[in-house]
Amino acid sequence: MNPTTLNPPRRWIVLRQLIFAVLSVVSMFIIGRAMFSMLSINGFNAAKIAIFILFLILLTPIILSFWTAVLGFIVRWRGGDSLELTQSLKEPAAPETNWARTAVVIPVYNEDPIGVIAGLKATYQSLEQTGFLPSFEFFILSDTTDPNVWIREEMAYMDFRQSVSDPSRVFYRNRRENVDRKTGNIAEFCASWGDRYKYMIVFDADSIMTGTCLVNLVRLMEQHPKAGIIQAPPLPISRHTFFGRMRQFATHAYSSIFLAGLNFWQGGAANYWGHNAIIRIEPFVKHCRLPKLSGPEPLGGSILSHDFVEAAFMRRAGWKVYLASELRGSYEEVPPSLISYAARDRRWCQGNMQHARLLMLPGLHVVNRLHLVLGVMAYLAAPLWMLMLLISTVEGIWESVRPHTYFPTGPALHPIWEISVQQQAIGLFLAVMGVLMMPKFLSLLIHIRNKAERESFGGGGKFALSVFLETIASTLLAPVLAFLQSYFVVGILMGKNIKWDAQDRGEAQTTYGEALAHHWPSTVLGIVWSGLLLTTAPRLFWWFSPVLAGFLLAIPISVWSSRVKLGQRALKARLFMTPEEVDPPSILLTLERELEWASARPWAKPGDALQRILSDPEVRALHLSFLSHSEPKDDLRRHYLEGLELKYRHDGAAALTPREKRDLLWDEEAIRTLVPLPSSDRVAENPILVGSH
Repeated sequence: MNPTTLNPPRRWIVLRQLIFAVLSVVSMFIIGRAMFSMLSINGFNAAKIAIFILFLILLTPIILSFWTAVLGFIVRWRGGDSLELTQSLKEPAAPETNWARTAVVIPVYNEDPIGVIAGLKATYQSLEQTGFLPSFEFFILSDTTDPNVWIREEMAYMDFRQSVSDPSRVFYRNRRENVDRKTGNIAEFCASWGDRYKYMIVFDADSIMTGTCLVNLVRLMEQHPKAGIIQAPPLPISRHTFFGRMRQFATHAYSSIFLAGLNFWQGGAANYWGHNAIIRIEPFVKHCRLPKLSGPEPLGGSILSHDFVEAAFMRRAGWKVYLASELRGSYEEVPPSLISYAARDRRWCQGNMQHARLLMLPGLHVVNRLHLVLGVMAYLAAPLWMLMLLISTVEGIWESVRPHTYFPTGPALHPIWEISVQQQAIGLFLAVMGVLMMPKFLSLLIHIRNKAERESFGGGGKFALSVFLETIASTLLAPVLAFLQSYFVVGILMGKNIKWDAQDRGEAQTTYGEALAHHWPSTVLGIVWSGLLLTTAPRLFWWFSPVLAGFLLAIPISVWSSRVKLGQRALKARLFMTPEEVDPPSILLTLERELEWASARPWAKPGDALQRILSDPEVRALHLSFLSHSEPKDDLRRHYLEGLELKYRHDGAAALTPREKRDLLWDEEAIRTLVPLPSSDRVAENPILVGSH
């Protein structure tokens, strides 16, 4: 094991960051100067000054992304990074090693238990095959509020326990109140159970990890005693819609050079992505408690995008946060459609906008501040881009309809001629497009040079065609996403708060009605904008045509891209192939089997939770085993529950709201009142179940 890999000299990291900064600043200066020269040819005005400022702001994350990709390409081309964390994993782990206890925690919120249990079972079986299962325990941390899903979770959990080799390693609990969402869920686990474990590996509901990946994360933590968080980059899998397969392909095709580039200049101040990462529990509990932001939501209150902030706090406390860019075996899912992608973006947008209030916190590492800025810009860029296009349109129309003033200050010997900037505009456009497209070309080059990698994407020709088609599709989707993100940002700034719902993890296909409801504003904008330019500044219309095409085609693109049949046709044509589709790893084959197994289980079928509990003695006994003994209730609470019981007896379960059903299901006495239970129907509390709080 190379000691330099474990503790690289700080000057090496600083030198890398300096190289990255200099390259970015010089590029910004060159392109910014070209833009300034073009705008100044016929004189500046207020509109041109605004365009120039907006251009520089929007150019910054593009340049940073470009040089991250270029540096990552160089690292990959040269065979890897000597400072990459996984260099220390060359020797296989010895099963007889005295391992630290590690908890795998899976926070869930109103998720379909089929996918959760299937993914957990595939992960469990893969870990069991490594021989390291005794060092791990699994926790399903439910924040589910939908009573129908809650009872199915309990049934699925018990079914899962009965199907694995060591059920004592699997735990479940449901929180009574969803305090502080996911961060509160994790915090409650750490407070109740964290002292039993040295590390926790955080999953999302759709996360899957190979046993080798889990073991390697623990090994990396043990080898790096100053590491607080190590992020394993997840790769998307299991999508069948055209949109999902395209996004899935893009991540597989382009992420490797970006990950290598991030690892090159981040050093020990990497980011945490909220899941598929290992965390050292003690410093996490001590240093990563999130503050409550002053003022009301959406910009105040609880911080929604907790991960960036937790990484910054961990680094501020002196602990390192690493990206294990070469670690494989970490997977997740992506949204299946444009609408579901935008819904997820809406949640992230609010959380990232809150980060603007944390930028000046004392003690944060400069790289973590940059992460927070880029997180804000990921969404603020959309309305700024739309604003720049609007100002450019107004300026272009104004120059088209007003006559040029040849003698602005009265009679003169020589007129001031209007100078064409078309050549400069084309050159600047090509430069910016080159910066945007170069990472895709470099990704194509890094994969296509190696036969095994070429074949893992369906072959060189299919891979190149997939990159080309993905570029066209992304170009058309970008204006629609920018419009939606602009709507989100404006809504947040106006005080519109988010409703926190479960993510769409299925393969739901968008109907024309749904697409019309979501995309009619951008379609109308495209029609009006196109008509205005065609009648006043037709030459400008062609410059704006890629953007306008995205707006005009938003509805059909949203519908067609959500189609599973179109995704299957692409698969049959070997387009948008990923290595996991060409040569599926064993854990994904296991996942397919477990999804079939879970889908056929009795708990997979949706049903009314209260009816299920009252009509099925086994389900009722299971549910009661999760409840603590009834706590004393005041008169008001007792009368409330008695009212619900009366409402149920008189009007049936359909008359109760989900919240009312949940209140009844939390109370053992209420359940006993609704259906008389023999003493044998009450299962003794199982000591291996996590108590509900």
